[in-house]
Amino acid sequence: MAGRRARTGRGWDASPPRAGEAASTPRPRRGRPDGSGSGSTGFGGGAEPGVTGAESAPPRDPAEAARREAELAREICLRQLAVRPRTRAELAGALTRRGISEEVAASVLDRYDEVGMIDDAAFARAWVSSRHAGRGLARRALANELRQRGVAGEVAGEALDALDEETEAQTARALVDRKLRTARGEPDAVFRRLVGMLARKGYPAGVAIRAVKDALAAQSAEAAEFADAIDADALADAEGEPDR
Repeated sequence: MAGRRARTGRGWDASPPRAGEAASTPRPRRGRPDGSGSGSTGFGGGAEPGVTGAESAPPRDPAEAARREAELAREICLRQLAVRPRTRAELAGALTRRGISEEVAASVLDRYDEVGMIDDAAFARAWVSSRHAGRGLARRALANELRQRGVAGEVAGEALDALDEETEAQTARALVDRKLRTARGEPDAVFRRLVGMLARKGYPAGVAIRAVKDALAAQSAEAAEFADAIDADALADAEGEPDR
């Protein structure tokens, strides 16, 4: 029809879009029913600004929370004890690192004390026996290790009393004899290395020097001559360390 305008408007009589032409009508934005909260994912989607999920959740019953914390504490302790025996201080440290409260930790550890799952005295005795036999450690080194593991001084002292001077001297001599089988060098150099080895294992200067001197004296004529010239007592005094 001549003079009739083409339907190019945007109203009811607008022409449909041609093939390949995107519709120009903007898509509605999703949000809450009141239109606020642009960028949310649906009705009620998204938390209120500044409110985390934990804060918005209803608080748990305090008794239930304490029960669950105690269960976690027991689980942590059992896992630790499954690896090796532990002192009370070691277990307390593990619980603290996992965020267990002091009150709950004390309650769980007290119970483990009662049933014998924690026994610092037994731990100290076993530690002294094992580490002396296996590593040749002397009283001083063992006392330091027990202190690092939170064993009280009195408890550690009772365990260390089982390691007398004679046993310590015999162990020092056995360590030196074993090292001498592969030692190389002049007697004076060997002497210094072996005394240093015993010192690192916690042996007093007098015990270490006498053990190395006696071992060298039995090794060879040259080593015996060197050993005869060693004044063990004078050297120990020079080190400033008593035998105990």
